[in-house]
Amino acid sequence: MHRLKQYKGELMLTLCAVIWGTSLVPQKLGTLYLGPFSFGAARFLTGAIIFFPLSLILKRISKEERKPFLQKDLVIGGGLCGIAMFSGAYFQQLGLADTTVGKTGFITAMYIVIIPLIGLFFHRKTEMMTWVSIALAAVGLYFLCISENFSISKGDFYVFIGSLFWAIQITLVDTYSKKTDSLELVLVEFVVAGLLSLFCAFQMESPNLQSVTASIGPILYTGIMVVGVAYTFQALGQKTVSPTIAGLILSTESLFGVISGALMFQEVMSLREICGCVLMFSALMLTQIKLPVPQKLLPKAAPAASESSSTPGKQLQTPATQSVKSE
Repeated sequence: MHRLKQYKGELMLTLCAVIWGTSLVPQKLGTLYLGPFSFGAARFLTGAIIFFPLSLILKRISKEERKPFLQKDLVIGGGLCGIAMFSGAYFQQLGLADTTVGKTGFITAMYIVIIPLIGLFFHRKTEMMTWVSIALAAVGLYFLCISENFSISKGDFYVFIGSLFWAIQITLVDTYSKKTDSLELVLVEFVVAGLLSLFCAFQMESPNLQSVTASIGPILYTGIMVVGVAYTFQALGQKTVSPTIAGLILSTESLFGVISGALMFQEVMSLREICGCVLMFSALMLTQIKLPVPQKLLPKAAPAASESSSTPGKQLQTPATQSVKSE
């Protein structure tokens, strides 16, 4: 039980990846009846309605210190996360209409490679292995999406644009989930994404009750399981898991996407596409490899003070040991 509690964050993110990967099937079914904005509005607002009473229950049994609702960080963070979620979901749903579930899963998982690139804008150091992974992922993306006549389908391109927004969304959730109540952040995020989708649906599409009724199954599954459950697991899980490890776990949705696509739609990849998937998944794994730092490059410990050296059992902490402890 103690070990299970220790890895609670990792378990939540794993369940999130399973739900995300398998949800691509009902999302593709939803493209047969509703436009991407209409489907997004239905799933996000359904998820918000389902999640609201659940959040009240979870907050009541939570022992965390309660913060005032709609504080500055919550409004800004929830708004930014909602915009990123709205954009990522729109492009993914738009692309699903013209590509396969399996390819969608792998292209979407590119966000784990994109996240370190976003970190450059915040002056975060990028490991050499990350650059190798980015190059490998680019080659894999070429084999998976670019045909022999050097063209890419609209669906694959839209899904890739969506993965950029998912990388932004994960980075924002990691930032603001530590500043706000995670449950409130998720709720605001859903409402913002749902209202934006609803506005765009009435402006650019023609949603009607018949289409909504025809796609009620995909709407309920994605609204309850993907929005209400999976994104909640993401917010709660990322609270205790580093963004790099979180990205690694969540990227396994690509494998579940391929499996569900093969089972439900009998999707079969060509040898070229399989090679692309292998290269891309290898790149996802390589982003987590940390090369050892040579001893001569490590900062030297400051000389111990005379009184410190005379105190039995007292040790100076070098920057190296401090970093190990902080991890």
